[in-house]
Amino acid sequence: MTTLDAPTRTQRIHAAFQRAADQGRAAFIPFMTAGYPDQDRFPAVAAELLARADLMEIGIPFSDPLGDGPTIQRAGEQAIRAGTSTRRTLEFVRQLRPTTDVPLLIMTYINPVYAVGPEEFMRLAAEVGVDGLILPDLPPDQDDEIRELATRHGLALTFLIAPTSTPARVKLVTEACTGFVYAVSVTGVTGAREGNALGEVPALVQLARQHTQLPVAVGFGVKDAATARAVAQGAGADGVVVGSAFIAALEHGQPLGPLADEILSGCGK
Repeated sequence: MTTLDAPTRTQRIHAAFQRAADQGRAAFIPFMTAGYPDQDRFPAVAAELLARADLMEIGIPFSDPLGDGPTIQRAGEQAIRAGTSTRRTLEFVRQLRPTTDVPLLIMTYINPVYAVGPEEFMRLAAEVGVDGLILPDLPPDQDDEIRELATRHGLALTFLIAPTSTPARVKLVTEACTGFVYAVSVTGVTGAREGNALGEVPALVQLARQHTQLPVAVGFGVKDAATARAVAQGAGADGVVVGSAFIAALEHGQPLGPLADEILSGCGK
């Protein structure tokens, strides 16, 4: 494989969602913290998820992840202690890129981007084969430079909406997205939760669709086939994002393949 040119990155993301839709299901989007459980094992962990994924999120470990629950926080702390940095995360992408056509998305808070330098970060991300960025703590109306640099380097952008987002905010955020829209299922942090209650998520998904034709993926709280089904069928999401459940499985020494297969089975419409 060769690194795709800039316009193709966004197209590849959209094509992944479309392929899943053509198969009658929501796209399966696993998340894993870069360098977890350690730098030697991370590539194999990522490969196990990539074998089943439609898209994959790779998180840059960060010391102050305000939107992450305790499971992902622990993974990030362990990865940082083991020496996983922003640049090392991008090197992991460089290593994975020749092995897969699955879109690779970097999930990062904005501080690591500024620590490297926005121009340098975007250049490196494009160079190693990143397809898009998910920026949970960047209001899209607060930093035009980041959006302009990402666009210049052909990187798709995804921002988050939540049940607490006002209609005006949903409109602003969805119109700023170029990859897909990330709808947070609950108010709070990431992590598996008890029950399958959707609350306001179906309405949030429909509200986002009033302002964009991009896919809408839902994350936070998905842990098994039942919760995936609630997101794919109950909320009508185009994608199902799962992170903490996989990290918890690794913490308990469990293989990821069976859990990924189970969750994927719940993505059907």
